Amino acid sequence: MKYFVSSFIITLIGLVVAYYLGGVAAMYTTLLLIILEISLSFDNAVVNAKVLEHMDPIWQKRFILFGIPIAVFGMRLIFPLAIVAITTGMGMMETLQVAMNDPKAYETALKSAEHSIFAFGGAFLLMVFLDFFFDEKDVTWIGWLENSTLVQKASIMSHIELGIAIAVGIVLGHMTGSFDVLLAFAYGILLHTLLGMVDDAFSTETVKNGLAGFIYLEVLDASFSFDGVIGAFALSSNIFIIMIGLGVGAMFVRSITLYFVEHKTLSKFRYLEHGAHYAIGILAIIMLLKINIHISELVTGTIGIGLIALAFAHSIAENKKELI
Repeated sequence: MKYFVSSFIITLIGLVVAYYLGGVAAMYTTLLLIILEISLSFDNAVVNAKVLEHMDPIWQKRFILFGIPIAVFGMRLIFPLAIVAITTGMGMMETLQVAMNDPKAYETALKSAEHSIFAFGGAFLLMVFLDFFFDEKDVTWIGWLENSTLVQKASIMSHIELGIAIAVGIVLGHMTGSFDVLLAFAYGILLHTLLGMVDDAFSTETVKNGLAGFIYLEVLDASFSFDGVIGAFALSSNIFIIMIGLGVGAMFVRSITLYFVEHKTLSKFRYLEHGAHYAIGILAIIMLLKINIHISELVTGTIGIGLIALAFAHSIAENKKELI
């Protein structure tokens, strides 16, 4: 319970501020946004825990100390403002004024850039999934797929992940006919590749490079937040209510991450990491599909939690078998 004390305290503070901003209705909306963020980012907590397990303790502390304000204020307030500022050519302060005084215009400007946002986030998450899927693993979950001859042969090919991602980008470019979308997709792949190169260059055998790991986790968090930030406008047009709701949700995701790391949850439940990465792979596909079609955040969140719940239940079943 100690891992969640700070999150509950922030929740109470957030609800009080929300009441001050818009009464009981704003408090209710904030609660819905908290649930939305947790449902969309629960698999993020699992992956965060896996990365943190292999980072130096000082960088684990830095992720918590600096990662929380970056997640709450940076990714849920500053980043959307920056996207709108870049898209419209306005300054940050002018964009903030528009967001506060003309939220509909702000929402329209943000959604005008959503295709590029989805392309970038989808590309980065796709690389995260492909890296895991083709990596050599001691434990497999969906045996008929992960142990198939085709996958086994593909896994030994150099840069198979990069090749598949580039092929997806080419198809996406032909389907959308948008240079901006194709460029954003390329940036997502490039950033993931660069972070991998830095990690390989400076990591020791057992400890991931702290700075590369920190940046990787923040970009991963940003990729998960895209759906929530854009989808939140269906519930509220107040950017501060959105920031409070999604920010508090991000706090709970950090608390869940800490709990997983301290209790070595991923070691106890062998398929949990698999479930999270499959959820990430599906989220990447959904984000890319959303460039052309509308898919509700409810679908995304349900699939993510559903896969993790299935992996969790399967892990418990396997653990019980071993005790018999």
